[in-house]
Amino acid sequence: MKKLFKLLENFRLFFKGALDLRGQSRTMIKDEAKEEMDDFLLICFGEMLGLPIPVSYYTLELLPYMEEELTGWEDRMMKKKSIWEEKGAQMNYDI
Repeated sequence: MKKLFKLLENFRLFFKGALDLRGQSRTMIKDEAKEEMDDFLLICFGEMLGLPIPVSYYTLELLPYMEEELTGWEDRMMKKKSIWEEKGAQMNYDI
């Protein structure tokens, strides 16, 4: 009987996750989009944080278009303990 209840609970959780279009999946997509933007900005404007980027001359052309994102991004990056540790944890690397 316990196995049947566990099986039914697993089915319920599966369909809740698969069909939950307005709840958690939307916030996960927004968080992932923010992470992708942070990664892009880190690659382009890492010199603002002290990372040497050899192609920074070419990324200066993007600066006027990215002005609004840069203010919040810089604050988020400065608050993080270790950017590399966080990225490594997302990829299941032990850093």
